[in-house]
Amino acid sequence: MRDYKNIYEEWLQASYIDDDTKTELRNLTEEEIQDRFYKDLAFGTGGLRGKMGAGTNRMNRYTVRKATYGAANALKARYAGAQTPLRAVIAYDSRNHSEEFATEAAGVLAACKIHVTLFSTLMPTPVLSFAVPYLNSQMGIVITASHNPKEYNGYKIYDEKGCQLIPEKAEYVIRYVEEVRDQQKIPYADYRTALQEGRIERLGEEVLEAFLEAVLTQSILQDKEAKAALRIVYTPLHGTGNQPVRRALKKAGFTQVFVVAAQEEPDGDFSTVRSPNPEERDALNLALAQAKHEEADLVLGTDPDCDRVGVGVLHQGEYRLLTGNQIGALLVANVCEKNASALSERSTLIKTIVTNDLGARIAADYGLQVVNTLTGFKFIGDKITEFERTGEKNFVIGYEESYGYLVGTHARDKDAVVASLLISEMAAACKAKGRTLVDELELLYKKYGYYLDALSSYTLEGAKGVEQIRNSMAKLRKEGIRAIPGTIKMTDYLQETEELPRSDVLKFFWADGSWMAARPSGTEPKIKFYYSICGSSQDQAEKRLRTIQQQVRELLEL
Repeated sequence: MRDYKNIYEEWLQASYIDDDTKTELRNLTEEEIQDRFYKDLAFGTGGLRGKMGAGTNRMNRYTVRKATYGAANALKARYAGAQTPLRAVIAYDSRNHSEEFATEAAGVLAACKIHVTLFSTLMPTPVLSFAVPYLNSQMGIVITASHNPKEYNGYKIYDEKGCQLIPEKAEYVIRYVEEVRDQQKIPYADYRTALQEGRIERLGEEVLEAFLEAVLTQSILQDKEAKAALRIVYTPLHGTGNQPVRRALKKAGFTQVFVVAAQEEPDGDFSTVRSPNPEERDALNLALAQAKHEEADLVLGTDPDCDRVGVGVLHQGEYRLLTGNQIGALLVANVCEKNASALSERSTLIKTIVTNDLGARIAADYGLQVVNTLTGFKFIGDKITEFERTGEKNFVIGYEESYGYLVGTHARDKDAVVASLLISEMAAACKAKGRTLVDELELLYKKYGYYLDALSSYTLEGAKGVEQIRNSMAKLRKEGIRAIPGTIKMTDYLQETEELPRSDVLKFFWADGSWMAARPSGTEPKIKFYYSICGSSQDQAEKRLRTIQQQVRELLEL
């Protein structure tokens, strides 16, 4: 471990560190000092993500400046000799300090002679993805920590196609970020001055309007009466989705959309939820309560940067929450059925290796090719770019089990706006027939078999947590195939299997097609276990799931 106390003292003495930061530092305990300075917040293949606060291992204006200067140098090196002026687009979400970090990034880029277009208000991540190529820019930056708790913020970089950097491109940027060692030498343009001089410009509504028009081209349902009859309760969970989602639904003809007022306005403290993650039921508690009052047919909840959406469906008098895998399978079936005449032998579904196989089986029935990628939507986005370049495949739909979906090529990232539109259309079509999305799901299970999915996630913070996660993966590699009863095969994605890049992921298979995957999170101090259990019934699958989860916990002492 490096000498964190010396670095701490350097921050206290440095003239470039502001007084508020120094005051925060002086009030830290010894344990907090160690945690904040024992390492630099890593700029990894997913960019930056961490708790906000003072210190080298935190998200703050200084770590943002360092990352941006490295990214600027990488961009200039990549385009060295090019005649086209360099341009970047920056967006931010509703988290505390997001706008501040966005303006810090803008100031560094402007000082590096890169023209900056900065959204004038908070904006969803998929809109940033759309905006980069739309504005003929070479780079995008979004300040967000997605669905993480309020203490976190993050920083992601997008390429000229609007795709988050895949590892090969990220590693190129990382080299330049790691070369930035002296904060005092980072150039910085005064924000107001750069704005007056035109080196930074603020972006109004025009790009959002263009994005919404692109989203609406994916509309499938033409039945105006069915759409007008559907009652929807929507919550943006204090995030960026409020206007984009509501406007998309209104433009499409949904007239009965009720918003959860307590969660409508941006709030970086996410004061009404434990965590603004639509994958978790308690994040949707207020929306579900309002849905009951409004007698709504559908509940939608988007995360702070509006790239994920959670769904609740009124079925037999109760609200049933759907999983990411279930929503994805329904979307695949709907998109394929309604666009059957436009499909060809090149039509393709893209999914991640931890997404279950129900959607893939449906897609194959419609003649689609199925491409698997590593976990992370950037890999799906990169495949879309590859398809456009080679012409060998046509992208139809992409999704991952963690509630992220994309239909259309207007973005290169998951998009909760287009997903909310298509989910609403599916629900409206079902209601017009006296059915629900749960009924449709049961039909899929009857045809393809029952799939039960679960995610177990363990948060292990600090240096000890890093070591525990590393040891758990090592133990699984060494003992998993023998210690987890019934497994017939283990795939180690560090061995470049399935023509995929190396990744610290393990996947264990059973003879009936069930599987379990383990991977450390790339953005949080967590180790995650994904389960996909195939069974003859829900009861049988649930029993088996509990048994396997217990076996994993005992093996790893979690």
